[in-house]
Parts: sequence; C-alpha cells; structure tokens
Amino acid sequence: MATGIAAVEAPPLLGVWGPLAGRAALTESLRDSRDRLTVRPASDAGWQLAAARPLAELRAQAGAEKGSPWPQPLVSHYARYFRDGNRTAYEGLVAGRQQRLTRAVVMAAVGGPGSGDGWLDEVIDGAYLLCEQSSWSWAAHDDVSARSGGVVPDRSRPYLDLGAGEVVAQLAWLDHVLGPQLDERAPGLRRRIRLETHERVIRPFLDRLDWHWLGLHGDVHNWNPWIHSNIIVAALLLVDDPGLQAQVVARCIEGLDRFLASIPADGAIDEGFAYWWNGAGRALEGLALLEEASGGVLNPDLPVIRALVAFPHRMHLGDRWFLNVADGPARAHPGLPWDMLHRWAVRLGDSEAAQLAAVFMEAEPEPNAAAGLGRVLTQLSDSKRRNEGPPGQSSLPGGGTYLPSVQIMVARQNPGSSDGLTLAAKGGHNGEHHNHRDVGSVVVAVDGVPLLVDAGQPTYTAQTFGPDRYQIRAMQSAWHSVPAPFGLEQGTGSSFAATVLQEPTPGEPSLALGLGGAYGLDHAEQWIRTSVMDREQGAVVVDDRWNLPEQAPEGTCPPDGTPDVDITYLAAGTVRVGTDATATITPDGIPTVSGGRGLHLRWKPATAVVLVDEWHLDDPLLSDIWGGKLTRIRFRMPAENRASGAFTLTVEATS
Repeated sequence: MATGIAAVEAPPLLGVWGPLAGRAALTESLRDSRDRLTVRPASDAGWQLAAARPLAELRAQAGAEKGSPWPQPLVSHYARYFRDGNRTAYEGLVAGRQQRLTRAVVMAAVGGPGSGDGWLDEVIDGAYLLCEQSSWSWAAHDDVSARSGGVVPDRSRPYLDLGAGEVVAQLAWLDHVLGPQLDERAPGLRRRIRLETHERVIRPFLDRLDWHWLGLHGDVHNWNPWIHSNIIVAALLLVDDPGLQAQVVARCIEGLDRFLASIPADGAIDEGFAYWWNGAGRALEGLALLEEASGGVLNPDLPVIRALVAFPHRMHLGDRWFLNVADGPARAHPGLPWDMLHRWAVRLGDSEAAQLAAVFMEAEPEPNAAAGLGRVLTQLSDSKRRNEGPPGQSSLPGGGTYLPSVQIMVARQNPGSSDGLTLAAKGGHNGEHHNHRDVGSVVVAVDGVPLLVDAGQPTYTAQTFGPDRYQIRAMQSAWHSVPAPFGLEQGTGSSFAATVLQEPTPGEPSLALGLGGAYGLDHAEQWIRTSVMDREQGAVVVDDRWNLPEQAPEGTCPPDGTPDVDITYLAAGTVRVGTDATATITPDGIPTVSGGRGLHLRWKPATAVVLVDEWHLDDPLLSDIWGGKLTRIRFRMPAENRASGAFTLTVEATS
C-alpha cells in the first residue's frame, strides 16, 4: 500500500490539530461518530419536523416519476465523449438517475402519503442501479482511452473523480438514513454498497498517489476538497473497520490541508463565485462534518475559514447576480447550500455573509435534488435555521472589495447597496484555474443587473479542457471587455499577467493595471488601464492609455493580420449606438429582468470607429442567462492614435 504523502508548508489543519489528526487519535475520536451527526436515521423523531418543511415540488416530482423507467446511461452515451466530445449525453442521464434517487430517499425518510415499502423499493432500485453502473466516474475524466484506446469503462481500474465521489457520498447518506429499513426490505444491499465503495473508492484512494487532484505537486484546485469531502462521508458511514476508517480520514485531512494552504490570505478563489460552492464550500462541509463526527475534537475555526466565508458576498452585484470570472454563470444557480454558508457565517460573526445567505434561504425554502443528497438531508435536518436581517435585503460590503491575490476590485456607487452603478475590474493572469483570457476586464451593473458583462460558462465538451480551449468564443479576450493592441489575443499562462500600478482604497476606488504583459509586449506599462468608480459624478470611468512598439511582438501575429488597435466591451440586453459618440444599453431581452434602468456610454476621442458584432446564443447555459444574444462593441482607434494614444469610456446610469 502506498505511503508517504508529501507535506505542505505550514499546513493550517495539522498545525492546529497536530496529533489529533493522526490515525491513533482518530480511531478514538471517531468512535460512535454516526450518533453525533446532525443528519439522523429515519427512525429519529426529528424527521417529523423535516416532514413539515416545504416539500411540494419535490413531492410532486417524486410522485410523477415513481414507478416509471429509470434514466439509463448507456455505453453509447459514455463513448460519445471520446468520439465527438459530447459530455452531456452521459452526464445528464447519470444526474437524472441520482436526483431521482435523492427524491426517493427524502420521501422514504419523511413519510406521508405513499410512503413505506413503495418508496423503499424506489430507493433500493436506484441504489442497486448505481452499484451495477459500470463506472462511477464521468467519461470526460476517465483515463481509459488514454491508457488503452478504449471508450468503455474498465471495471478493473476504476477512476476516482468528481462523479465517483458524488455517487459514493449519495450511497453513504442513504445507507445512514435508511439502513435498518434496507436490511429488512432488501437484505444484502448494504453489503453490496460497501463492497462497491471499497473497490471503487477506498482502495484506489489509499493505493494510488498519482491522482492529480491530491495536489501533491502544488497545483490545488476545486477537485481536491470536492472529492476529499465526499470520501470523508464514505469513510464515516460505510467503512466499519475503525482502523481503516481512521486511515482514510487522516489521508483526507492531509488532502484538505493542501487545499487550505493554497488559499491566499484574502480568501479569493480564482475560479470565481460559482466554483466556490464546489471547492471552498465543499471544504467547509467536510470540516463541519469532521467536527460533528469527532464531538468537537477537530475544531476548524481558522483564519483561512473566515476569509473563505466572506468571498461569496464580496462578489455579489444584486439579486441573483454575481461577478463571474472564469467558468461561471453570472446568475447564481438554484439549490445552492446557502444554509451551510449561513451556519458558518453566524458561527464566525460575519453579519454580511449571514444576511446574504439568509435572503437566499428565504427565497429558496425547498431543497433541490440537484444539490446532492447530503446537502438536501443536511438542509432538512437543520433545526436551527434562522434569518439574520430582514428577508429580501442583504448588506453589501460598504467599503467595496479589493482582493489583491486575484487583483479584483468591486466598487459601488452607493456603498453597502446595489442601487446605482457597480464596477468590477479584474487583473490577474491567464494561468488561473478554469481560466478565461480576461486580464484587465471590467463588468458594470446598474441596480444590481450587469449590462457590461462577462459571458461566463458555456456547456462543457471535450474541447473545453483540451488544447483547443481558446477557440471557444467565451474564453477569448476578443469577447471580453479588454483592449486588443494590434488586434492581438491575450496569451495563455501565468506569465501573461497584469501588473498593479495603483490599488484601490475605500475612499478612492480606482484600480490601475499595466496590461502589456498579457499580450506579450515588452513592458507592462505599454498599455495602462485605469478603472474608476467616480461617486461624486455618479459614473464609471475606464481610461486606456498606450505607447506601443512599432509592430506586434514576434510570434504574436494578429488573427486577421491587421495592425488596428481596438478596445472591446461586451454588452447584454439591447445596444443602441448614437451618432454623437454615445450609446445606450438597456436590459431588454435579458430573460429574468423586466424593465429597469440601463447604461449611457460616452467616449473620447469621438473619432474612434464603432464596430458592432452580435453573438447569437444557441447554448442554453448562455441563453438562459443573457437571452438570445450578446453584443460586442469595438472601438477602433484612428490611425493617428495607433502607436500611442488614450481612450476614455464614461458609463452612467440612465434616468
């Protein structure tokens, strides 16, 4: 069996827990751990309270699908990823199967009309289908093709990925909640679940150290806490041998420590708000579970946790809109575990984070099966849910936000409120996780609705994480609100970065960046972008100044061979360009926005040529957010301003 996990520098958890995180101590502290968990077996009286929670939608959908054929992912669906790059054909069916099983577990636990053996049979069928499923991993992650050229799963070499983690955690939670009933109704099922868990998850986790998500070589990303936290669930609930259980949990603690050690002091997540929930959020869930299971011995109250809890509300623009960098949508998905964030925020005394979470908890009282069984059961079992602050309102950071590790500024015209203008400006580099070429980009919202935007995440395919990633429009700098000196695309990698020339302060929300490095120019200050929230004038001002070499750097030929200097802005809604160096953007066409104010744009020099390109959206992940189109406004500099010049865009809210 492999041993010798590499240590991290100053590991946060082990630095505090020390021997308490070792196998010997864990064997003792985790004894009877299942009895300490908030989520209780279905026989517990607390489920009577859970049954009184709002569950109308879940009950209706569960009742409609009960007795019908289960979603059946086939080998032809699995093979599509390797044949034509399609991920959703297989992953969609797997998700449908797991969400149906989650609903069935809830119905069996809460009782009510149609409960009893009928719902237990539904759970048994769903659980056994997962045990019979040839692969728990998603085809997009499986290394079977790279190893053997195959396009079907290899049962002898299971791949431990996000999908496998989600399956094993789901089986663990349903076993915990319904175990005795399953033993009575389907003897042998729980033994099969444990066998599959050991073969597909526990053994590969302990035997192999080449999983990229372990972070042993320094690259730590959201897979690390997502998988480790799910393995903690499996170890606590499906591993019955105390020594083996402690060994697995100790290894998971070391893994989570590598993730926490990678978090900067400001708590920023370079993958953005959307991936916070399946990265940092997963870590918080895993740590909370360890604390419960150990009876408080493993207390994770660390400074890095406080910084992580603050991140989501710092990215809030208004309503369901958030700043979306990298592969993330601009609008929050339904079913996020706001109750988890709320518990942490209340515990740590972060009133702003608690208020934001409380608002979303009030707006989404029903659990959503898409969140996963563990999150649904935790939400239903939490008897201490309470709102901090009046429903429908949340408090935004009054002094604005600046996160130096990712060079992100969020500044509001009216501190503490989404009313009026909000400016988000980003520096960073192009080697970030889930990177888009967005160094120097800006987002501008009015009354919380972004109108100068980042397109966000399209549907994932094989191309998304392959060598042709930046042929995808949503990832290109040409379709972000950034400059294009010589018509250039930004480069890929951490060396293509911004240089901070001026950091913002609460009293002076202005971020000045040298962007030359993002395009492979000799000096950062060959292109300077300054993004300012001018509260006195009620305007956002983006000022670009450049002093370029005579020609583009060698090896960076512009895509169209033109020496033109363009400055691009991407807009949602409806764009109307005037004849007097002005334009307006209204929210008309954005699906979830009815009416409201827009943006008025004006620019200098007025001689810039305005080019307008429409991006007609046929990807539902984009069109559900933005509607039928996004519009690119390109300001092309006149010939006399190509080598050196300045361009200023002023953005105001319409009346």
